[in-house]
Amino acid sequence: MTSPAARTALDLTADLPVSALEDFYRDLHRHPELSLDEHRTAAKLTERLRRAGYDTTDGIGGTGVAGVLRNGDGPVVLLRADMDALPVQEETGLPYASETPGLMHACGHDLHVTWLVGAAEALSAGRDTWSGTLLLVGQPAEETGLGAARMMADGLYERFPRPDVLLGQHAAPGPAGLYAHVPGLILSASTDIDIVVHGVGGHGSRPETAVDPVVTACFLVTRLQTIVSREVAAGESAVLTVGRIEAGTLPNIIPASARISLNIRTQSEHVRTRMIEAVRRIAAGECAAAGCPREPEVTVGSSFPATVNDSETDRRVSSVHAEVFGAATVLAPGPAMGSEDFPRLAAGGLPYAYWFVTTTPPDVWATAPGDDLHHKLAAVPSNHSPHFTPDLTTVAPGVRALVSGALTLLN
Repeated sequence: MTSPAARTALDLTADLPVSALEDFYRDLHRHPELSLDEHRTAAKLTERLRRAGYDTTDGIGGTGVAGVLRNGDGPVVLLRADMDALPVQEETGLPYASETPGLMHACGHDLHVTWLVGAAEALSAGRDTWSGTLLLVGQPAEETGLGAARMMADGLYERFPRPDVLLGQHAAPGPAGLYAHVPGLILSASTDIDIVVHGVGGHGSRPETAVDPVVTACFLVTRLQTIVSREVAAGESAVLTVGRIEAGTLPNIIPASARISLNIRTQSEHVRTRMIEAVRRIAAGECAAAGCPREPEVTVGSSFPATVNDSETDRRVSSVHAEVFGAATVLAPGPAMGSEDFPRLAAGGLPYAYWFVTTTPPDVWATAPGDDLHHKLAAVPSNHSPHFTPDLTTVAPGVRALVSGALTLLN
């Protein structure tokens, strides 16, 4: 038997202006903006929310947007979309590809904003079917981990109704039309670390008079890879990636320093603490072995919290998705190593549900090499790829997923 929330969601989204929403998405995709510079995107979102009847404020935490729709007694439900793009040169060949060199919506945030606009309009038009308050948030700077914190620091819940529950969804690779739910840990914590190795500069012809920080940095990069394999228990999950190594100016100059930037992904605080301690110990040891004149500088930088769904909230949302889209479309893939700053909007322990919507075009999925889900997922363009191309057939279902989730909690 179909629940009232599922029936109402199907009714409210039966006649979505799909063509107009697709045009809105294409416009956002053509005009990507980096973190904390999402002025045009925020203005477009603000305009649509106001037109749909929401009391809307922009400039929150820099470029954040909040729209409020009060509709009688009931819970306050927050729906969130992130807005920023990435410094990626697009290579999709799409007719609506980015018109800004070196910038691309390579993570689907343009699709997230489109979903939010469609849901905002459908829920506003169907106000006679639910009661409560909607708080819609267009969040900047998810990619840098700064946006949610900046909106909170700017008094998001002092200036607007404090939510009782939060909902968020994200585009992901996979055959278009699946909904990935996890009742509990769904995304990992992320921590950036910078290491500066101090050597003694000199002429490339006389290495014996110098202490080469490049060689030390290379040993350090290799040794860091043993942390996961040798210091993290087999039952734990962790990733360490060195994403940048910089040193020197000319081939015949031994530089005085080298810089390494790395990222760790963890799913528990004790593993994160142990890995940071191991990075410090290994860096100090390699520098000591090389005879560096001073200890390395190890700086723990920006971080993302782990994303841990409230089990009951996620169960309710996944159940209505199974009703709306069919039980076979809802899957439980387990925790991923990616990270999000969405949990910072849940400060104080507010319950939330966060899920994925798969968006790979059917023809791309069908022709991807491999006979199983794992191999195909590794072969198709993923988030942050210059070839990442969400299928436009997911515009309406993504709206429907947000609307049905909201109605489940509002009703």
